[in-house]
Amino acid sequence: MASRVALAATHSPPQGAAGTAIADPSLLLEFDAWMRSRAFHLRRDAQRESHVPLTAWSVTESLLLNDGTALEQFALGDAEHATFDTPRGPGRRLKLTGRSSSGIEKTVRIEFLERYPGFAFSRVSYINRSAHPIRVSGWRSAHCRLLPLGAHGGEEPQFWSYCGSTHADRRDWVQPVGPGFSQENFMGMTASDYGGGTPVVDVWRRDCGIAVGHLEPAPRLLSLPVKHAGNEVDLAVAGTLERTLAAGETLETPETFIATHTGDYFVTLDTYRRVMAERGLESPRAPDSAYEPIWCAWGYERQCTPQLIEDTLPKVRELGLRWAVIDDGWQSNVGDWKPDAAKFPRGAADMQQLVHDIRAQQLAPRLWFTPLAAAPGSDLLHDHTDMLLLDKDGAPQNISWWNCFYLCPAYSDTMAYTAALVRRFIGEWGFRGLKIDGQHLNAVAPCYNPAHRHARPEESSEKLQDFLHVMYTTALQIDPEVVMELCPCGTAYSFFNFASMNQAPASDPESSWQVRHKGKTLKALMGASAAFAGDHVELSDAGDDFASTVGIGAIVSTKFTWPQDPKPKDSFLLTPAREALWRKWIVLYNERLLARGTYRGELYDIGFDKPETHVVEKGGRLHYALYARSWSGPVTLRGLAAGRYRVRDYFNGRELGEVLAPGATLPVAFERFLLLEAIAL
Repeated sequence: MASRVALAATHSPPQGAAGTAIADPSLLLEFDAWMRSRAFHLRRDAQRESHVPLTAWSVTESLLLNDGTALEQFALGDAEHATFDTPRGPGRRLKLTGRSSSGIEKTVRIEFLERYPGFAFSRVSYINRSAHPIRVSGWRSAHCRLLPLGAHGGEEPQFWSYCGSTHADRRDWVQPVGPGFSQENFMGMTASDYGGGTPVVDVWRRDCGIAVGHLEPAPRLLSLPVKHAGNEVDLAVAGTLERTLAAGETLETPETFIATHTGDYFVTLDTYRRVMAERGLESPRAPDSAYEPIWCAWGYERQCTPQLIEDTLPKVRELGLRWAVIDDGWQSNVGDWKPDAAKFPRGAADMQQLVHDIRAQQLAPRLWFTPLAAAPGSDLLHDHTDMLLLDKDGAPQNISWWNCFYLCPAYSDTMAYTAALVRRFIGEWGFRGLKIDGQHLNAVAPCYNPAHRHARPEESSEKLQDFLHVMYTTALQIDPEVVMELCPCGTAYSFFNFASMNQAPASDPESSWQVRHKGKTLKALMGASAAFAGDHVELSDAGDDFASTVGIGAIVSTKFTWPQDPKPKDSFLLTPAREALWRKWIVLYNERLLARGTYRGELYDIGFDKPETHVVEKGGRLHYALYARSWSGPVTLRGLAAGRYRVRDYFNGRELGEVLAPGATLPVAFERFLLLEAIAL
């Protein structure tokens, strides 16, 4: 059922012309006679509905012209409201049409679905209604200017942000936003082998926030800029293109969204995950073994030998770890993936023997490798230069960490070669899992190799997810319980790759803060019980912060060396003191297995709530993990059903008293961390 409000279709809005609006229970979007918009966060209680201003009036969608100007003024000519039903449930739609003075007609379709409150779907198109071609250089959609909270009491920062982009400096994904903050958040390559990400940005105040992103089923080479401007924060979805729009021709921009929420960004990412799952992009179920604790031989680095691994395995088993990962250094070179003859004289037979010995210790063997990379001098490059990803000038793309060249993931021969490697590793050698590693696996540059016959150079980027899925499905055909870990070193994870992995590590964290906020992010994007590993605990603060892994429901991982370390300068030797601490944490992890629980990321704001608090629900109990350099004072225990609870410090085995929910508070004092469980009485 539709209703239409007809407005004058002149090139300027008529005197006193009105705009229109659309809303759901959480978000109100208003449009004026120039098709500018502003947003309100809606709240309802028993007495009244309140409209909390979110954004200032802004030009939400604009078309960028080749002469450097932008078409921003579109006189609203028609506004049509409708209700509809879909397999995803009922919803409401607003279709707006307006025209610029140059004859470009803009159509905006906004939809709300009842099942996704506060989440507005948007499609924008432009038609050249003039008699002349118009040269276009780009577009901008979902542009918002988030207002500061009126009475914030001078609190700094006033805003926090999540940005799903990748940066070579491996910066935090969650950051405060203050004066001078500016990130372009380009979803393509930002360095020779860094790029991609999750196409969502979210900025929030203490009371509520706003997020924008795109909803396309494959990566798009666009930006999601976030910039602190004055007292406000600008965010948008923007793309560039070189195109001449002929008379009568239509340009459709990618589908985008605008969303509001309370708390931090977790709700936005969780909703984005559910929306994309309905469209066919969904993280697969993780096998039980994906939650078992991990030892990795990377503590020995590339100097690792089979004998060093063999000597360490008894201690790995004794401590209660279940995986043994053979890391970088086993191979002849990157690309050919044959065992190094100096370490494995009998080649595949020696590798199979090592796998047998790992299994004999009742451990699961996992193998590291980095696909899409080939070293100069490898047999692969000698015989198959056709696999190379080439730039516009015909030059190969460099992967800096391994001093290798990219292979094109959209080329069928690359897919076939890599699938054969997976069959070798899992089927012939007997590995139960793969550690698929490299910052270059998050995105690739456009490919201009003529041998690949791409319809568009961007196919290489768009089909990276297909390449990884070939690897995943090939492994599952051999072993349905295989663990496929994807570690895109330090990058922000491409959402489009999640369908081809069933374990995600913290991906080379540079601090415990990164372990925790990466965990929160990935539990939102992959599901609240996703198999997320904290990565080697040696990468955390002080190299021993198991609390930041266990407390958030992450999988324990370590790269200790034992009984000796051949590199005393950078040693990860398991000393007696370390062993006592490692043993306590690994036992605690295996007893509780919070990684199998449900992460309750909606309960606490990771930016504004102090102390920083995370919650995992498992076995009918809520487990609270609190973090601060030092804390003394009351804490509020959210999420508890009404009733009385006994609160226990489960790391130190201390009873801390009883609380009454809802509104339960408890005075505590701690350094670094405090792990609590609430037990119903």
